[in-house]
Amino acid sequence: MRLLNSSVCSRIPTLLFTAGCLLLVCGSAGSVSAQARKGGTAAPANPDEASPSFNEYRGIQLGMVSDEVRKKLGDPRDKGEEQDFWVFNEEEMAQIVYDKTHKVITISADFTNASKAITAKQVFGADIEAKADGSVYKMVRYPKAGYWLSYNRTGGSTPLTTVTLQRIQ
Repeated sequence: MRLLNSSVCSRIPTLLFTAGCLLLVCGSAGSVSAQARKGGTAAPANPDEASPSFNEYRGIQLGMVSDEVRKKLGDPRDKGEEQDFWVFNEEEMAQIVYDKTHKVITISADFTNASKAITAKQVFGADIEAKADGSVYKMVRYPKAGYWLSYNRTGGSTPLTTVTLQRIQ
């Protein structure tokens, strides 16, 4: 039984990351279609000239080498060749994904306490209007900077906030 529990526990980070990705994808589809109906766009008028206001998380930036990341953040709870997972406390977790050269290509941070989560204003420099259920979603591509940035907060009394930076392939 103990072996089963440790096996399940070691898969929790992967499940959390997968759930976060699904939330991003689902939120993206709904946001894009709603914006299309309103005639708006998810990106600035000229993203090539736009400067991202959020480009790192806990000192970690896209393109850093995995050894640098581990030196800054400490030992991850789950360590791998392609990704690492940290649990800083019960309210903040992060997943860092690496390419084949061990450089950071994705940074994804999850916050389970709304009062301690990174805000949309911190990420984009302005607040984002929440939907009726309290959820918030925005994604902006920064081609000149070479990455996209998304902010996703679920609705409800215990929202999950996910902030993701990912290199544009």
